[in-house]
Amino acid sequence: MKKNSIFTLFIVLILASCGKKEEQQMPAPTAAPFPVQTITKQDAVVYQEYTANLEGQQNVEIRPKVTGFIQKIYVDEGQVVRKGQLLFKLETQTLNQDASAAKAMVQAAQVEVDRLKPLVDRKIISNVQLETAKAKLAQAKSAYGSIASNIGFGTIVSPVNGVIGSLPFREGSLVNSTSEMPLTTVSDTKMIRAYFSMNEKQLLFFNKTFKGATTAEKLKSVPEVSLLLVDNSEYDQKGKVVTMNGLVNPTTGTTQFRAEFKNPEGLLRSGNSGIIRLPIIQKDVVVVPQNAVFEVQGKQMIFVVGQGNKVQSKIITTNGTSDLNFIVTDGLSEGDVIVVEGASKLKNDTEIIPQQIDKTNSETVAPTDKEIVKTNAAAAKK
Repeated sequence: MKKNSIFTLFIVLILASCGKKEEQQMPAPTAAPFPVQTITKQDAVVYQEYTANLEGQQNVEIRPKVTGFIQKIYVDEGQVVRKGQLLFKLETQTLNQDASAAKAMVQAAQVEVDRLKPLVDRKIISNVQLETAKAKLAQAKSAYGSIASNIGFGTIVSPVNGVIGSLPFREGSLVNSTSEMPLTTVSDTKMIRAYFSMNEKQLLFFNKTFKGATTAEKLKSVPEVSLLLVDNSEYDQKGKVVTMNGLVNPTTGTTQFRAEFKNPEGLLRSGNSGIIRLPIIQKDVVVVPQNAVFEVQGKQMIFVVGQGNKVQSKIITTNGTSDLNFIVTDGLSEGDVIVVEGASKLKNDTEIIPQQIDKTNSETVAPTDKEIVKTNAAAAKK
């Protein structure tokens, strides 16, 4: 029995001795290289975005001035037309009949004047009768001229160069000047106007950012704006903010602005929508790459390299983006070294081999072999 106990104890001692040797032979963990960046203040461009409605430079509703049936439609939807081009022809048969009757009244009044004139000359009748007849002649001529001009209104031409909109009426439809819908709309889209609004807070920031004693002076200092289309692509023409409403709408609390974009290829149409991007330059701010920032419980954090190349997480506060960077308003200072990639592989007090990144070309400056050996040797000693 004693022999078995002594043998068992001997085996346990041997295993324990082997375990210690294995622990002593385990290599110390080595530090891994991570790209880092030194914080410096710089100027950054921040884009403020506003939803915009697009309209042609001229959107002219074509409405009839007289009542009549549409006799002929000479254009189609989406057709490009020139100023003065024939669009519609209205049936004016009734007006022609009215014009014939009015012309007969003119002739009758003229006959009466011609009849009375020699009688007045011979003082057979008073001049009052002649003047009354002349007044009736003038009245008849005015009525005839009005009807004749209405006949001309039956021929409808385009008042501007542009593109034809929808055609809600067809040939044979009865239309008049009080119709709710226009015959069509001619839109001049060589220059597109983008209308967008700012709330009171945005307007106050706008007025503080762009200096000037008058609205015109402020608008002159506003840089060119860009337009994001519905497919998130950027329109290839830059625009200019040209007008700002002088009043705040009391119902919505907003002020309307208008920017204009050239539209040489007709890509933009009236009724389109988009997003205006207004660039704002912020001077001497801290910016960090977006992929360096991670979130924990809704807070934005970043790893900062400290003494002994050990990293510590810090909470930061950001205020918007500039290209692929966050603008940091709190949590970092000039000279801090941050980890810009691989934050998910790190935790507090992890030792790394810093690889400095050149901001100008985003190239990593690799550590030398001596630096790697030195860092790994220090880790092995620990």
